[in-house]
Amino acid sequence: MNLNEQIKKLVEEQEQYIIDCRHKLHAIPEVCSKEVKTKAFLMEEIKKSGLPYEEVPTNSIIVKLDTGRPGKVVALRADIDGLPVKESDENLTRPRACKSEHDGYCHACGHDAHMAMLLGALKVLPQLKDQLSGTVLFCFEEGEEQGTGVDALLAALEKYHVDRCWGIHVYADLAENKMSVDAGPRMAGSAVTTATFKGKGGHGSRPDMARNPVFAAAAFLNNLSMVFGQKITAGQTVTLGITMVHAGEASNVIADTAELSGSFRFFDGEEGKKAVRLFRKTAEETAAIFGCTVEFGPRTTPEAVGFPVINDAAAAALAQRVLPEVLPEGTIVSCEPWYASESFRKWLAKYPGVFAFLGIKNEEEGFGALHHNEKFDLNDKVLKTGALATVRYAAEWLIQE
Repeated sequence: MNLNEQIKKLVEEQEQYIIDCRHKLHAIPEVCSKEVKTKAFLMEEIKKSGLPYEEVPTNSIIVKLDTGRPGKVVALRADIDGLPVKESDENLTRPRACKSEHDGYCHACGHDAHMAMLLGALKVLPQLKDQLSGTVLFCFEEGEEQGTGVDALLAALEKYHVDRCWGIHVYADLAENKMSVDAGPRMAGSAVTTATFKGKGGHGSRPDMARNPVFAAAAFLNNLSMVFGQKITAGQTVTLGITMVHAGEASNVIADTAELSGSFRFFDGEEGKKAVRLFRKTAEETAAIFGCTVEFGPRTTPEAVGFPVINDAAAAALAQRVLPEVLPEGTIVSCEPWYASESFRKWLAKYPGVFAFLGIKNEEEGFGALHHNEKFDLNDKVLKTGALATVRYAAEWLIQE
């Protein structure tokens, strides 16, 4: 039996295990850096493998499969945190196959699927050890939604001298069981935008005796939208996502401050930095008109801009070549970049690799609600596709020596 047939057979044997893992993890969602039950479940499965592991503060884990022969080091990653979203009892059309047991929290982004697929690969790749050279690192990353775990995990990986990396994200805007491994920018860079306008409070009946920061903030929003229309480079896109405004507590009291925040998303890092500079300059000049001042959040600087997720061209080409050997014809497709952002950008800035999209959209069957939505759900049958792709990608790098 050749390697491709072995991979298909072994993943087939683990499919129900992968599904069971997804259901168990789906039931216990936990938010960034508080993934205690999630980590406990992962550790139980990891210990069953007999492979050595390293716990990275606070909840990330690295598991090492060393073939005993020199070769490349391939890191495979899954994120483990959930979201503070109350899950609906049904998806778009029907009751869910599995339900969160933590009220007010759920896996509304698919990280339960990512963990389950990587656990499946953790079952399969050791069975191929005698045919491979090098090392596989199975990496479970805490706190992806807020980026709280990625830096510590990457620091812990330094000693392993990683050559290639791989990650998967299920994607609600791609047809079910299709997969995209395109080269180049795949997910957007981001900038956090927070501005606090400071004025002078007073009685609502005498605005002339106060300096109302509400008007400054409101004028700033209008000005910023005009500036974006005139100053963002033609042919580039920076989305203007101001999502929160807060000022005052009473109808007859002029507040001292007005705060607004949101984010920008983009696929060109320099344009993202430019957008932040425009945000700051427009806020400062608008505040001055109203006799106010403005202060910015610590992440609202050009230096803090997060760059896009960019797939390495050679790694993407390899994936496009070898994944069809284990996946049904027509599974690998191209799709447009996704405007959400991801901490895996930091992996791809350090190591050549691929961040794959695994499609879950099937609205007739109830799958396809947007990410971070209470009705977000996916069909368990996509898990086999993701596990097959993960194992085949890793194996290709490890049989090159």
